[in-house]
Amino acid sequence: MTAALNTSPGLASRLVNGVLAIKPLANLAKQKARQMMIKRAEEIGVPWTKQVEELRSHDWEGQLAKVQNPSLTYPQYYVRSFHAYDSGNLSWDAALEVEVAAKAVHAKIWPDAGSQGDDKLRQSYHDVLTSQIANQPRDIVDLGCSVGMSTFALQEVYPQAKITGLDLSPYFLAVANYRSQQRNQPINWVQAAAESTGLPDASFDLVSTFLMFHELPQSAAMQIFREARRLLRPGGHLAIMDMNPKSEVFAKMPPYILTLLKSTEPYLDEYFALDFERALVEAGFADVSITGNSPRHRTIIASRL
Repeated sequence: MTAALNTSPGLASRLVNGVLAIKPLANLAKQKARQMMIKRAEEIGVPWTKQVEELRSHDWEGQLAKVQNPSLTYPQYYVRSFHAYDSGNLSWDAALEVEVAAKAVHAKIWPDAGSQGDDKLRQSYHDVLTSQIANQPRDIVDLGCSVGMSTFALQEVYPQAKITGLDLSPYFLAVANYRSQQRNQPINWVQAAAESTGLPDASFDLVSTFLMFHELPQSAAMQIFREARRLLRPGGHLAIMDMNPKSEVFAKMPPYILTLLKSTEPYLDEYFALDFERALVEAGFADVSITGNSPRHRTIIASRL
């Protein structure tokens, strides 16, 4: 039996959705969320303005040409506003601000973590990976790799592995390629949709996703489960690190903060409503484990049959 898509939000979310349906209020919420991130970054010692201005000085069009797939057609769900950017992830503004935004957003996951909160979150994910996956993966694909922060972190954990970073945004991948040149790390960057990668069957031991699924409608998420299974060798693993809808942080989140969050995350209701364990089993995975790795995040690991 196939699981029906459950996208019904709760009462608090429905009230927030009503507010966000009023465009001027939605725009105001997005602007407020962005201002809060920039202020938090500067307060914890992350020079948001300076770092972004420095990145803007580079020749990004040359980097873009190296990674862009001109024949790619973007899924409809992707060509909309994300993270307070009107063009979503298909913009230089989004790409050049990813690193500083991640440090700002993750600064308060743990008390006093500050600018190290993002590093600590990634480490908490890798701690679960290495404790639950006994065999060292030889080939890894990082789906939704963004500007490569998650990809580089995986390379540090598995230095002998061959790693591919895949994302829909050529702007993100241009920054990722630039960073890999700085690090002298030969990573294969691919512009493609995670639900239709074009990569060979059974070519990876680990498919990893870091903070990707909360940005997807359920229909795309379930396609990605099937694609991940196709990409994995028998005995390989799919690993998902993302928000934990069952955490107390989200359960007790004030409506005002929830409004700001949802103004930048259009598919959050669908993500929170998806039964990942059931959907993964239906996609052909087994031994699904769900482990909290931060006060508001979880790691899901499933093995390919």
